[in-house]
Amino acid sequence: MNLHEYQSKQLFSRFGIPVPDGALIDSPENTETVLATVNSEKVVVKAQVHAGGRGKAGGVKLVEDHEQAATEARRMFANRIVTKQTGEAGLPVSSVWIEEPTDIGREIYLSVLVDRETRRLLFMASSAGGMNIEEVAAQTPEKIHTITVHPASGLQGFHCRKLAFALDLEGTQIREFQKIMFALYELFIANDASLIEINPLVVTADGHLIALDAKINLDDNALYRHADLLEMRDISQEDEREAKAAEHDLNYITLDGNIGCMVNGAGLAMATMDLVKLHGGLPANFLDVGGGTTAERVAEAFKLILSDDKVKAVLVNIFGGIVRCDLIAEGIINAVKEVGIEVPVVVRLEGTNAQQGLQMLDDSGLSLSTASDLTEAAKAVVAAAQ
Repeated sequence: MNLHEYQSKQLFSRFGIPVPDGALIDSPENTETVLATVNSEKVVVKAQVHAGGRGKAGGVKLVEDHEQAATEARRMFANRIVTKQTGEAGLPVSSVWIEEPTDIGREIYLSVLVDRETRRLLFMASSAGGMNIEEVAAQTPEKIHTITVHPASGLQGFHCRKLAFALDLEGTQIREFQKIMFALYELFIANDASLIEINPLVVTADGHLIALDAKINLDDNALYRHADLLEMRDISQEDEREAKAAEHDLNYITLDGNIGCMVNGAGLAMATMDLVKLHGGLPANFLDVGGGTTAERVAEAFKLILSDDKVKAVLVNIFGGIVRCDLIAEGIINAVKEVGIEVPVVVRLEGTNAQQGLQMLDDSGLSLSTASDLTEAAKAVVAAAQ
């Protein structure tokens, strides 16, 4: 789960990381009321969306007075922010953060994340912080400095000093940087984060450090331990189908193709998508209904796939181990009857009661094609989609 910038900064403040003073506008109607609470006439107006690159997309504006700030805030509320991370559809703006400007000396980058290769927390820093950090990583990777933290010993002072020296910090800046790193480490562990990023971490004109931006990603699997953080979830920033899938305990990810896939088990789902691609098709989604699925969950999954206008054909690939194939067939039949069907559907069942399930589908009187072999099913659905 991702947090907005203002929510991340609230957590930063709680853990002692310095951030600029600001205020949240949660609706266009509250714009003037909130601006009246801001002491500085000159402010930065920031659209709150779950995507990087807002500045280049017009989502961050420095204005000279509150009248201009109100105009910019209303413009942001009325438009969607489109960046490389959002796709062409962009994301809606449901809140705007108003912040007092910072006198910037220089910008650096600092983040902490889970490094899967070393299975440890990794701190990453660069003296080339700011909007183009992705280009820095791609074109001049030597400017990116990293340290890994052993889980037994935790973050140590020498870790902080190593990165501080690499960033050309000096004097009190090194102490401030160390304090920020320790706060990030504590925040990361305490809240089961998967990524925390400060870009930029600013060295002000008078030589102090302050987090000008904030990004926090949380581990979804640990949210049951953090009811307060779960309340910060903004459904408007999530893919509508992915959010609906989560309500039914379905693992769904939207993709760019036109062949809907419904599979039980993540590994089998990946193999199914690979075969579809091998035979010339493009999956429209990743959808794992789970090993212990029910007929009702299958019905919801089927309706979810058919709600995507891009889908031209559907491949259902189920291995009945924990769940019986006849129950899967029942769910498919119920879903097709409820939703209606205008695209070809190919169903491959294998495992417990597979033949019974396939017979139920053949006898249903619905426009369903069955297959007992996965390669055959993949070729059939690709041909149907074309």
